[in-house]
Amino acid sequence: MNFDYTPVILSLKVAVAAVIIVVLIGIPVAGHMARRNFPGKDIAEAIITMPLVLPPSVVGFILLWLFGKNGPLGQLLENLFHVSVVFSLSGAVIAAAVVSFPLMYQSAKAAMESVDRTLENAARTLGSNEFRVFFTITLPLSWPGIVSGFILSFARSLGEFGATLMIAGNIPGRTQTMPIAIYMANEGGDSQTAMVLVIMMTVFSFLVIFGLNRWSKRRQQGMTNDPAGRE
Repeated sequence: MNFDYTPVILSLKVAVAAVIIVVLIGIPVAGHMARRNFPGKDIAEAIITMPLVLPPSVVGFILLWLFGKNGPLGQLLENLFHVSVVFSLSGAVIAAAVVSFPLMYQSAKAAMESVDRTLENAARTLGSNEFRVFFTITLPLSWPGIVSGFILSFARSLGEFGATLMIAGNIPGRTQTMPIAIYMANEGGDSQTAMVLVIMMTVFSFLVIFGLNRWSKRRQQGMTNDPAGRE
């Protein structure tokens, strides 16, 4: 059997690009939501986390409406940059970023909320501005939650199927990621290819969860043995 690794490479490209977007946007948003109260905060938080509970096909339909030829964002991108997101790798990246964003956001927000505010206030009394407090106090103390969110978001991006199929379609060599390749191989009766891809994704998912659990346990044991944080 001549195995085609193109879906694997495309999935990795999509996952890497999506997780970069998620980290760059998710951390500031989580920091703002963890430390600020404002009218409509609950509504904003509900919208941010909705992709966790919405069916992927619904998320894909919304993205298709937004970025389609007649959609508001689709027309804007077409008029300004002559770029079309639908049926492109960019569409797959956007879909993966949207569905994985809540994982990064929730992990980072929970970690930032657990940071002792007296440390942040002490830095402020010493003259540090909010930008410096965030990057020297909040962010370093929140890094375990951020790492967890990063790993989970990457794994979720790698396994995204429904929303990707809706907005990016199934174009071999261009938008056919591993989950879509599994579905199409199974539909086409190519069970060998489907099985190889299923095994690859299963092993990867297991290693991600296993590694994250082991890392969390070791960190907790290290904190128990050394409460002061010394090595």
